[in-house]
Formats: sequence, structure tokens, C-alpha cells
Amino acid sequence: MNRRVLLAALGTGATAGLAGCSSVLSLSDDEPCGGDECDIGMTRNEFLPETYETTVGEPVVWKNTSGAVHTITALENSLPEGADYFATGGYEDEETARTAWDHHGGRLGTRETFEHTFDVPGTYEYICIPHVRAGMVGEIIVTE
Repeated sequence: MNRRVLLAALGTGATAGLAGCSSVLSLSDDEPCGGDECDIGMTRNEFLPETYETTVGEPVVWKNTSGAVHTITALENSLPEGADYFATGGYEDEETARTAWDHHGGRLGTRETFEHTFDVPGTYEYICIPHVRAGMVGEIIVTE
């Protein structure tokens, strides 16, 4: 449900009561990821958790748990030597992923998932292209 529609329906008293709400999930978001469904969830402006630890060969699953469209776009300059590039849309490099976003490519819609298996240990930084200015950045730490 649209937050503004909900607040209007609840009246001005509810608006004042909810104005200071700082939950990491918006009113239209699912519960954060956990269990077998996914490892990393997404709110409107952040990955949950922001830093995720895994081991070589284990798949990592992101799920868009918000009503917004997102991307998962690796920052090429942060990839460990010999590591494969990863991005929603299957792009082979960051420039192509960013260009594709301008043409509606690489989008991860609500409730959709993206999976990547990391074969090289190290730290991987990634962003959501449309929400990076709002601080939507993440980090994967891969160990042996």
C-alpha cells in the first residue's frame, strides 16, 4: 500500500505518530531475509545486512523485499584479482551495467531474486545504481 494513502486514511494524528518512525522497512516491505529464501534483503535505500560473510563456493541470494526497483552492481575496482564480475542483468562489466540501467536493463523487481557464487576469497563491494546516492551500498566478505 502507498504510504501516503495509508497515512491519509489514518488521519493527521497517525501521520504525526508515524513521522518519526525509523524502521528499516517501509510499510510495504516484507520481513528481512533469512533462512533458505535469501541471504540479503533490500529496503528502499539499503541492503540488509549491509555486510554479508560467506565462504568460497557458497551461493549468495539477494531478494528485493521492497516496492522499489533495484540493481545489484559490483564495483569493478573492488573485485579481488581473478574474481568474476557480477550484476543483475548478467552484464560482464560495470560500465555495461550502468549503461543498461539507463535503458531499463538490470532491474530487479519486487520479490525477485538474484544469485551469485563467489569463487575467489576477498572483499567485494556493490551498489544499487538508482539508490547509491541514498547510501545503498553493500559488501560481501568471502573466506576460504
